[in-house]
Amino acid sequence: MKKYNAILVGNGTMGKRHRARFEMCGVHFEEVLDTEAHEFLSQNNICKGNIDFAVIASPASSHYEFAKYFLERGIHTFVEKPLATSVTHAKELATLAVKNNAILFVAMSECYNPIFLNFRRKFLRELYTHIASENSCNGVHLEFRREHGYTKRCRDVDVSLDLLVHDLAMFLTMFDYGSMQVVKCARNNDRTEMQLQIVKGKFKGLAADFIADRNSAKDVRTISVSIPKTVVSPAAEYSLSLVHYEPSGNVMHIPDSLDNEHSFFLKLIAGACKDFASRVAENATQVVDLATRENI
Repeated sequence: MKKYNAILVGNGTMGKRHRARFEMCGVHFEEVLDTEAHEFLSQNNICKGNIDFAVIASPASSHYEFAKYFLERGIHTFVEKPLATSVTHAKELATLAVKNNAILFVAMSECYNPIFLNFRRKFLRELYTHIASENSCNGVHLEFRREHGYTKRCRDVDVSLDLLVHDLAMFLTMFDYGSMQVVKCARNNDRTEMQLQIVKGKFKGLAADFIADRNSAKDVRTISVSIPKTVVSPAAEYSLSLVHYEPSGNVMHIPDSLDNEHSFFLKLIAGACKDFASRVAENATQVVDLATRENI
């Protein structure tokens, strides 16, 4: 495997996790920056050739500024979610990546969670079976629920850009952004509820509710499914958790999610799956668009 040199901006909880996993893959970090990042980058000539890629795990409100810095220099950039705090900035970063032939990758780790990947395969098979009989997805319903108690982390953005983005990203790996519309959006700083509906294409009629709460009395990360009965198949009702829990109730993080994510990013910068690289940035931009919608 090729040895890569990288730079880390943001050495907090997620920065340390990303660094540790990349180092397990043989990546060497030339610089690890935290609160001094602005000053260091303004005084040093960081350019393509000195480093192979940048990892940005600083507060979300600074993602745009740091990602722009590296993308303008043609440096592959791995950004912790969300890509930016406005869709205008997200689109600008995606355009910069294409212009300067750089990979822009946003760390939506749930999309690489093996529990979700197995669910997606099963659920899409069920949908195609349903469509073969009904020729639509009327009555098919999904619910994404993500809740946890108060923490001091990620308070520079609201809950939509902090938590909701994960579930929107998973949804967009299954369904085309151009086929859906926002039916409901009710949000405040710590709780949001959104409903999307597929209004055209083969999955027309499917509806999905999203609930995210970061001031909850419980920890929940679930996807629930309801598929009506057809002439060829029975109704389906089930729910799965995207995390495992210890007997105490504490979350057991699934390292495969981050490991899969980092491995895929390294494959992208090595030249694999070139068409998918642009799709990753497009997905992240669409997620920011949905997560910043006004209340309806």
